[in-house]
Amino acid sequence: MRLAERLLGLTLVGANWVFWLLIALSVVSVAVMVERAIRLAGRQVDIDAFGKELLERLSRGDVSGTRKFLAEQKAPEAEVVASGIDQFDRGAAAVSAAMAGAKSKLRIDLERNLGVLGTLGNNAPFIGLFGTVLGIIRSFADLSHAQNAGISVVIGGIAEALVATALGLLVAIPAVIAFNYFQGKIRRILGRVDVAAQMVLVALPAAGDDRKA
Repeated sequence: MRLAERLLGLTLVGANWVFWLLIALSVVSVAVMVERAIRLAGRQVDIDAFGKELLERLSRGDVSGTRKFLAEQKAPEAEVVASGIDQFDRGAAAVSAAMAGAKSKLRIDLERNLGVLGTLGNNAPFIGLFGTVLGIIRSFADLSHAQNAGISVVIGGIAEALVATALGLLVAIPAVIAFNYFQGKIRRILGRVDVAAQMVLVALPAAGDDRKA
């Protein structure tokens, strides 16, 4: 019984601290959204035109020209391909390994901080629900100390407690939307990277033959 009373005493602090926690989490969520939006707003290449130019240059054995062309393309696809072209003299296996490593590094960079949005999207509603439960417990405790006052004593407290659930949803929903949007954009970027990398590997034999000739 003493343990129950102590736990009850802890819960009677109410939901105010949960409100402030959710407000702080919302600020963190918005900061991550802005930071990721800026990072993922880089230049996107036309993969068909990019691949055609890449194949033409490599098929002619113009490796130095390919490096210059890639340096002009401020895009993730060009950065990954350039890492492979830097290993051209070491053979196809080295080129493939270099591009695979660059792609993995790119994925880590693109997905940075997305776990924060995923965590908030999954858990903010539960934090809000916890605040609601605390508020309801406090309301009924107030009612027990003022039984003659009737239900009007707790109506305001319950309404205030329900705000915590609404606030939790307000934090979670944008976080989930942003998380899914960024994940989709990252998949498209990495898909274009794969296409560009495969074009390089296809063109390598011809480029190597031209250089030998």
